[in-house]
Amino acid sequence: MKFQHELIHGTLVKRYKRFLADVKLNSGEMVVAHCTNSGSMKSCIENGAEVYLSPVNGPLRKTRFTWEMIRIGCDWVGINTANPNKLAFEYISGGLIPGLEGYTKVTREVVFGDSRFDIFAENNEEKCFVEVKNVTLKEGEFALFPDLVTKRGLKHLTTLSEVKKAGMRAVMLYIIQRSDVEIFAPAKEIDPAYATLLKKVAADGVEIMALQAKVSPQEIKLVRKLPVML
Repeated sequence: MKFQHELIHGTLVKRYKRFLADVKLNSGEMVVAHCTNSGSMKSCIENGAEVYLSPVNGPLRKTRFTWEMIRIGCDWVGINTANPNKLAFEYISGGLIPGLEGYTKVTREVVFGDSRFDIFAENNEEKCFVEVKNVTLKEGEFALFPDLVTKRGLKHLTTLSEVKKAGMRAVMLYIIQRSDVEIFAPAKEIDPAYATLLKKVAADGVEIMALQAKVSPQEIKLVRKLPVML
């Protein structure tokens, strides 16, 4: 997934009200950027760190920029929660994810039961619902999800289990937008209910996949599957 416009470099001053961030651009101008990430952003937020913003032109937007990534240590961490959905759609449509190839029709934002899933893929043999989650939380070599208690996440897991019981394929896909981790696991200490349910639905046949993305100011690309430890 290549960025459509050249990103704008700056320094994070502070994040506040969850969805806003003050950023000092290289020019010295102070701007307010929209933060799409509603989580705690624990382990991927440092005041004074380098960031990249994408410019936005729209009459309904109160801010002129979207916060895309932050430099933590020696690498970039992608914090825009919309990008994993775009990545998953692009890669599944192109048959580029091992285990999710061969679909002739791929659609975004499809409803099943009381949940709206990010991707629906089908061919002559099967139908598949995919829910995509952005992962940024790091603890040692582990990438963890969620970084905040998530009732919505519980709902998605429950409905994915119903998809599987209805005879269709159900996939929970975690996209990890950082390169300094080796294993994916649920964040049991932050949301034990989510961790317990994830293990249960996996036993029921919901497929759990974790893909690591390489983030740069030019593009974001999926590079490998990570092992999943439930």
